[in-house]
Formats: sequence, structure tokens, C-alpha cells
Amino acid sequence: MKTLGEHIVDKQAEFPDATGELTSLLSSIKLAAKVVNRDINKAGLVDIIGATGVHNIQGEEQQKMDLFANEKFKAALEARGEVCGIASEEEDEIIVFHSERGRNGKYVVLIDPLDGSSNIDVNVSVGTIFSIYRRLSARGNAPTLEDFLQPGRDQVAAGYIIYGSSTMLVYSTGFGVNGFTCDPSLGVFYLSHENMQIPEDGRIYSINEGNYLAFPLGVKKYIKYCQEEHQESDRPYTSRYIGSLVSDFHRNLLKGGIYMYPSTGTLKCGKLRLLYECNPLAFLIEQAGGRASNGFTRILDIKPKEVHQRVPFYCGSVNMVNKVESMIQTYADQDKAKDSDVS
Repeated sequence: MKTLGEHIVDKQAEFPDATGELTSLLSSIKLAAKVVNRDINKAGLVDIIGATGVHNIQGEEQQKMDLFANEKFKAALEARGEVCGIASEEEDEIIVFHSERGRNGKYVVLIDPLDGSSNIDVNVSVGTIFSIYRRLSARGNAPTLEDFLQPGRDQVAAGYIIYGSSTMLVYSTGFGVNGFTCDPSLGVFYLSHENMQIPEDGRIYSINEGNYLAFPLGVKKYIKYCQEEHQESDRPYTSRYIGSLVSDFHRNLLKGGIYMYPSTGTLKCGKLRLLYECNPLAFLIEQAGGRASNGFTRILDIKPKEVHQRVPFYCGSVNMVNKVESMIQTYADQDKAKDSDVS
């Protein structure tokens, strides 16, 4: 079986101007993933689960594993010199690597070091999501904010690691999506899911229905549509929601389905971060034949305005995303009228 390292080297020809830097960068992500995976697997045996009592810039309480994973990925990405800086969900500002090698790095990385970390306490799958861009600023200087505020369509590579019943690393460099499963006895990632493709249609919808009353009208209509019997099967769609983004996305990628995190009354722009979560997963889903939208616009076409920007997120099988997007747009005027009445 082909290992992740062998696969990355084989794909170097797709980036003739990278001269090995991108290969080394992906290898550093692989190394950090192994370290994080090891400690997640023994989380109940050491003092690494639970909250820290500190909140990140989004106002969310940080878990101990959040900070651990953040430090491990940051150290791994700085060590090899291909990255000039990173932006992390766990950091207030962008992190600049000031060494000479760092200043000459070609790439910036945006990362959610441990998505769904609160689920570790109850042994539910969690993940890491990453996004890679070529820097815009001149090499030899410190990276600028503009290096990180690029639209998702400009990503060089993106991927995620899911720490579950088996640990997988899934990534794309814009030439399809491939998945690698870690052999725990060897600590080696082997190619297990080559050229992953999401079905055009699915029967799974993933959304936190506890927030139903606060959803846009079009989303409510779509949920009711999913709950109706359909001619082709004489049964409604299936609701599956883990509450761990990587896990929900991974299941739908394999089986077909849609993941939705709309705006709500208190979160007008949704909850998910454009740069750390939505852009990389949108890049992957499009490479796998699916679609990702904020309800009105293709996710990858959104020009970011700030590092921690949030957006509504609809991602999955192309026909399902098209359907919910159509309903959102149909009832958008009614939502606006309702908001005006409330204000």
C-alpha cells in the first residue's frame, strides 16, 4: 500500500515551482497529527481533558486539548521553514515566524487545531482542519494580514485529520481528494480512499435542529422537505448530527448528504469561521464533486475581511446544496421583513 509520504512525493510534479517546500509542509502537518492523535487516544489517562477556564477571541471556552494541539501544529509548521506565519482559531492575531528561514517561507497556513474538542470528554470523534496559501508579500519580510485574507479559491491545498475509530488524513492539492488511514501499530498513514467523490444526491441532512426556531425561513422549509416522504424511496431523509464538524463532513463526503450551519437570531453570520473551517472544507467538497455556499454565494468566492470572520455554511452533495440555496433565496425577503419588524 502507498504511504502518505510516498503519495505526497509522487504528486510533486503537479507543483513544479514548489521545489519540495509544499511536500515538506504537508509532512510537518502529518507529524503534528501523529503527536496529537497519540495524546487524544490517552486523553482519559492524563490531565489533558476538560476546560482551561480561558476563552478564545470568539468567546468560546478553550479546552486543554485545544491549546495542546495548537502548540504542536505551530511548532511543527515553524520547524521546517516553509511557512512564514500561521493564523489559528486559538490565537487572537496572526503568528509570524521571525527566523530567517521563516521569513523566506513561501506559504501561510490557517488552521483549526482541534475542531470539536469539547467532545473528547465523552469520547466522540474530533478533528483538525487546515488550509494552505502561497504568500502575497515579498519573501524575506514578515507576512502581512493580506497574506491570510485571500479568497478560498486561491488555496494551494487543504485538508483535515479525523481522530475517530480510525485516524484519517484527507487532503487535496486541487487535483482530487485522497484519504489516508493511520495504521496504529506502525504510526504510518496508508492510502485507503483514493479519488474520493461525493454522490450528487444524498439522503442525510446534518444540522443542529435544536436551533430550529431561529433559522431562516428557507432553511425551515428545507428541513420540512427533508422530513417528507419522497417518491423515489417513500421515506424521508435521515437526520444525522454529531456536533463535530469534521465528523459530520466526513460522513457526508463518503455517503452523500448536506451539512448546514445557518445564521440564527443571535448569530447573524452563523458560527463557523470562513478561513479555518468553511474555506478548506469547501475546497475539498468541490474537488470531490460537491458544492459549498453561504446560501447566496459560493464559499470559495468570498473575499475575507477579517481573520476570524464567520459565515453561514451549506456544504455537501451538489443537488442538495442547490435545493436549500434555492429555498433560502426564495424566502429571503420574508426574513428581511421579519428582521425589520423585530428591530
